[in-house]
Order: sequence, then structure tokens, then C-alpha cells
Amino acid sequence: MQPDAQQPNQPRPVDTAMLRRVCGHFVTGVTVITSGSGTQAAGTTVNSFTSVSLDPPLVLICLHNDSRLRPVVEGTGAYVVNFLSAQQEVLARKFAAKATASLRDVAHRPSATGTPVLDDALGFLSCRVVSATEVGDHTIFVSEVVDMGMPTRFEQPLVFFRGALRALQEAR
Repeated sequence: MQPDAQQPNQPRPVDTAMLRRVCGHFVTGVTVITSGSGTQAAGTTVNSFTSVSLDPPLVLICLHNDSRLRPVVEGTGAYVVNFLSAQQEVLARKFAAKATASLRDVAHRPSATGTPVLDDALGFLSCRVVSATEVGDHTIFVSEVVDMGMPTRFEQPLVFFRGALRALQEAR
């Protein structure tokens, strides 16, 4: 073996900027996670959501450990996953920014857990937290779905692809 030859199984340090670019090629849906109630109600835009199990009905979300919503979810023990339509890009951007994240100007109603459901969401899942695990710089919340709904009209979903929000048919 040559002394300068790279070992095929030797891991190299991960370039986080490159990791972000590579993961950007994975299309994800866009959600606003809402939690709390009254003046404590809050929301944030999240694309780290997935279904875990149908029986029992479990889903998970990941929130950054510094997220303004993390302590609200921990205190409430519940949240709503609001799926956004392509027409809700402005709403996604609103809840992605710290300074503009407020439910005061957004039509919503209480879910079965008391946490807010956005009125114009493409669909929603009301969830109770089953477990929370800190991993890296995020907390993974695994939760049981206790209520759900979707409108009768069909709309294109809002997706995130290559660092941009767009309608599904534009994600080429």
C-alpha cells in the first residue's frame, strides 16, 4: 500500500455548507408548527416533519435547541403540524423570521389539544408529545396524533427544494 493513498473507509470531516447543499436536493413539505394558547401561542416554520407509525399514530418534528417554540412545546406538551399550500409562502416566511412570528394576525382556531390550527392550512395534525430527545443541536419530538383535518378543496403543497420555497409543480 502507498503511504499517501486514502483509505476507502476513512471518514473525512463533514463540510456543513456542503451538507446543506446536498440535503437541499431532498424535497420536503413545509409546515408551520403551532403550540401554546392565548398570549403564549407561538409558531415556527419547519420542514423536519415525518410520519413515524400508523398504529399507534405517531409523527415527529425536529426543533432547533434555540428555537423560540421549543420551550412552548415542552411546556404545553402538545403542538399542531399545519401543512402549507403553495399560496401560503408569505405565511411560511413570516413564521421563519423571529421578528415577525406572531399568531395575532393569522386566522386560527383551537385544536383538540387547545393548540392553534391555522384556518387556511392544507391539512393539520394535532399532537401530544410522547417523548423528546436532544440530538446534536436539535430536539426530536415524537408525538401521538389525537386529531386531524384537511379541506375538501385541492391545493398544491408548498415545498422546499434547493434552498427555495416553491409550488410542487415548480420543483424541477
